This record gives sequence, structure tokens and C-alpha cells, in this order.
Amino acid sequence: MVSSEYERRIAARFATFDQDGNGYIDREDFSGAAKALLAEFAVAARSDKGQALYAGAEAFWQGMAGIADRDGDQRITREEFVTGAVKRLRDNPDRFAEIARPFLHAALDLTDTDGAATVADTARVLRILGVTQEVADFAAAALDADGDGRVQEAEIVPAFARYFTVPE
Repeated sequence: MVSSEYERRIAARFATFDQDGNGYIDREDFSGAAKALLAEFAVAARSDKGQALYAGAEAFWQGMAGIADRDGDQRITREEFVTGAVKRLRDNPDRFAEIARPFLHAALDLTDTDGAATVADTARVLRILGVTQEVADFAAAALDADGDGRVQEAEIVPAFARYFTVPE
């Protein structure tokens, strides 16, 4: 794939992280996503699951900022995101997976009763994170690689990393 095409796709994914639509990604986008997930699943922020989600969101933000916030202003512009993703993550989606893992683990744990989330709950998580209903339903079903109706962390984390770092 031509590098400019890859950069165009990564730039389009920027909007997924820019939760408030203000043109940059910052800590509030990650904490806002956590707050929205807690509300969707009726989990108290001060509960163990709520605190784990906020901690995961903070770790995700710190990891993203460390990769992409080149000027150190505590916000990631679209250009910084594209440059960070292209130059630092394109050939290493596992690094991105490790940055995202604490947040994804905690998000799945909001829905989880036995180590996995249902396909429907996974779609709900994706919707709250800004994915359209149609795409969320399709993606959640595709994440259920073994067809058991459940999405495991081992299925979602690598898929999430591939989506954000690898050309389709």
C-alpha cells in the first residue's frame, strides 16, 4: 500500500480518539471515553471496575502521548497522530496493543462475568467509543473468532492494534 494511502487511513482513525471533536486528542478524550463507558454499563466510577477503567484510560493516554505528542503540549494533533502511528507503530502493532491493553481489559471487564464479553456488549463498547452501529455490530461479530458468542481479551487486543496500525 502506498504510504500516503496508509497515512490517509490512519488520519481517518484520528476521529475515533478525538472523542469531543475539538481537533486534537488529549487526556480528556480518554477520561471522557471511560466516563461514557461507565454510564453505559451503569458502573460506579469509584468502584474497583470504574477505577480500573480510569487507570487504563490514563495509561492509554500516557502511552499515546509518549508516542505521538512531539511538542510536549499534552495534546496530539492530527499530524502528530499520523506521524506517531506511521513512524513508530506501523511495523510494531504489538507495542500499540500493549499501550491499549489496560484500557481494553478494563472496558471488557465492565461487561464481563466470566473473562469475556458478549458480542452484543462488545458492540456497545465500540458504539460508545464512536463507531457507527453498523460497523460496531460487524466488528464485534468478527472479533468472535471462535464463534462462541463471546469476545475474549486475546481476540480484541490484537484486532484493535491491527486496526489502528496496519493497512487494511
